[in-house]
Amino acid sequence: MRAVTWQGRRDVRVDEVPDPTLRGAGEIIVQVTTTGLCGSDLHLYEVLGPFMTPGDVLGHETMGVVVEKSPDVTGVELGDRVVVPFQIACGHCFMCERGLQTQCEVTQVREQGMGAALFGYSQLYGSVPGGQAEYLRVPHADYGPIVVSGDLEDERYVYLSDVMPTAWQAVQYAEVGADQTLAIVGLGPIGDMAARLATQAGIRVIGFDRVPERLARLRDRGIEVADIDRADPVEIVQAATGGRGADGVIDAVGMEAHGSTIAETAQKLVGYLPGPVARAAMTRVSVDRMGALDLSLSLVRRGGTVSLSGVYAGTMDPMSLQTMFDRQLTVRMGQANVRRWVDDLLPLAEDSADPLGLGSFATHHLDLAQAPHAYDIFQRKAEGAVKVLFHPFGQ
Repeated sequence: MRAVTWQGRRDVRVDEVPDPTLRGAGEIIVQVTTTGLCGSDLHLYEVLGPFMTPGDVLGHETMGVVVEKSPDVTGVELGDRVVVPFQIACGHCFMCERGLQTQCEVTQVREQGMGAALFGYSQLYGSVPGGQAEYLRVPHADYGPIVVSGDLEDERYVYLSDVMPTAWQAVQYAEVGADQTLAIVGLGPIGDMAARLATQAGIRVIGFDRVPERLARLRDRGIEVADIDRADPVEIVQAATGGRGADGVIDAVGMEAHGSTIAETAQKLVGYLPGPVARAAMTRVSVDRMGALDLSLSLVRRGGTVSLSGVYAGTMDPMSLQTMFDRQLTVRMGQANVRRWVDDLLPLAEDSADPLGLGSFATHHLDLAQAPHAYDIFQRKAEGAVKVLFHPFGQ
């Protein structure tokens, strides 16, 4: 089959790799009809390369049709249309029963000291082949896959794999109620979706980015946005809230934020070290670019909450605990627990009015063969690339 493989820093290719096969109980094989390119994939493209192996199959936003299954799988049938959550969870352990599927005790990658295994996301999360491919093997298939029905297009469902639950968890973690103010730093796919979901819930949103196309998408939906290169976000939020600050803030950027020159240089230098040395450095003394988080902490009011949906991986990140303690801030974070939020989100995906604009959310629909180009323009924020979907067998 064709699959998008990691081959090195800023080097992804479309290769012929063996088709996945069933390895044991509780598994299915999905023929992929749509799979997304996520901002988190760019971390593998650049910063997290030391934890990748040439030939790793990328991708964790996947949906398709069940074409093969183990005899014991009863939750899905051949021919079912399914969305595959990006994390692999058992559904019955201590963590899963508490809605913490990204901490699943059955699939935790203990040798790396990490949480639940993820599709297509490095040695840190189990080196499980991902979904930017023609076929995907899915373990724990009686729990993970979300069976969807009807004649709605894939675009109405595929975001349930990651984008919608990640954005919704970010909103929930920000603990902002209707008629309160939520600031969002970074309006890529997650920040954009969070703004749409929050607005749908009656929350006032003020979004910040520097990419014109991202700002325009939300401005066209009537959501307040501002270019952080042209105006001071703190002044904007202070003016909008009577000098108090936002009730909650979402950092939807993460480890590769702009405005952190020293950390950016350190990240790039580590990427050129030999693999074992680079991995050791990143697990012991690594730092993130903290620009987005620092801004988020400046935007939130005293007693407010900062919600982190952007991925962070630093082990030596400097944070002003004095400021956080004095201002009595709450910080919540973590990978989205997809299955926890599906019941909240599926009705929005299937609403005939498409209130979130899912049908037009993607800016690019491409064949897998165009993956190298897609990664390049998405990283450079070029050609209007905000959200890319691949269709391995055509639309």
